[in-house]
Amino acid sequence: MRAEAIGPRMPGVLPLPRAVPDLSFVIPALNEEDNIAETIRRVAAEARRLVASFEIVVVDDGSSDATFAAAKAQAATFPVRTLRLSRNFGKEHAIMAGLERTIGAAVVILDADLQEPLGHLEAMLAHRAEGFEMVYAVRAGREDESLPKRAFTRLFYAMLNLGSDTAIPADARDFRLMDRRVVDALCALPERNRFMKGLYGWVGFRSKAVPIRLEPRRAGASKFGFRKLFRLGLTGLTSFTAWPLRVWTSIGMAIAVCSILYGLWIVLRTLLFGSDVPGWSTLVVAVSLLGGVQLISIGVLGEYLARVFTEVKGRPGFIVAEDHPADAQQP
Repeated sequence: MRAEAIGPRMPGVLPLPRAVPDLSFVIPALNEEDNIAETIRRVAAEARRLVASFEIVVVDDGSSDATFAAAKAQAATFPVRTLRLSRNFGKEHAIMAGLERTIGAAVVILDADLQEPLGHLEAMLAHRAEGFEMVYAVRAGREDESLPKRAFTRLFYAMLNLGSDTAIPADARDFRLMDRRVVDALCALPERNRFMKGLYGWVGFRSKAVPIRLEPRRAGASKFGFRKLFRLGLTGLTSFTAWPLRVWTSIGMAIAVCSILYGLWIVLRTLLFGSDVPGWSTLVVAVSLLGGVQLISIGVLGEYLARVFTEVKGRPGFIVAEDHPADAQQP
C-alpha cells in the first residue's frame, strides 16, 4: 500500500506517512446544512461495506449557513476532511479543491443533496475492476424537469458537441468514480475557466456510463438556477468549441453575398425600368439588421476574450480559508 507524507516539512524532521485509502469521496456543498451530516453517514456506511479504507473530503463552497460546522462535527466519528473556501467560487472549482486534496487509489465525486443513489457505487467499482478508469452516472430520464429546461439542455449539448473534438454525453452527472491516474490528469490541467463535464471527456481514459434515476432531495432546494446554468453553459461553449467564432464568418459572407446580389438587382432594375425613390423602411431595416449582427459578433468575441483575460491574469480558481483534517481513524 502506498503512503503519502502529511504535515508541514521542517528542517531535519521527516513528515509522518499516511496510508493511502482505497476510496476517496469529494462532496462539494453549498448551503446544505440540513443534508450534509446524513450524507456523510450514508457515504461512510456504504464505503465500509465496499472497501477496506476510505476518506471523505467535504468542500464548503462559501455557504451562508452552518454547512461547514455540521460537516466538521462529523470528523470525530468518520474520516472526514473539511475545507471551507473563502467565498463561493462555483461547483466546478469546489470539485477541484477536493480532488487536489484526495489521496485515494480511486475518487468518487458526489453531490451533497443525496439525490444520487449510493447503491450504484458497487456497480461502479465492479466496472473499475473490469479495467474502466472512469465510471460516470447518466440520467435515465428528465421527467422531473420542466419542458423549457429540458429543451435548453438538449440545445446546449447539441451546440457543444457540434464543433467540439471531445464527445460530451448530454445526460452525464458529476457523480462518477475515477482512477487516481484520471484525477492526477485533471489536477495537472492549468486552466482556470473549468467546465468539468468537458474536462472529464478531454482527459480520455476508458470510460463507462451507468444509468441512474435521481431520488428526491431530503431537504433544501437546488442551488443551480437558470442564471448559473447559463453562465456554466457559456463557459462550456467557450472552453470546448470555437464554432461560435467561426459561424460569424459564414454569416458575414452570406450578408455580403446578399448585398451584392441586391445591388446588382437595383442596377438592373434602374436600367430596365428607370430610377425611382426607394422607401426609408428598407434602409432602416437593413441598418438595424447589420448593426445587430455586428453587436452580437462583438459580444461573442468578448466572451472568448474574457476567458483569455482570466487565464492570463493567473489568479487561482479558489482560495481555501480553512482546512480541517479528519479526527477519526480509519475503520
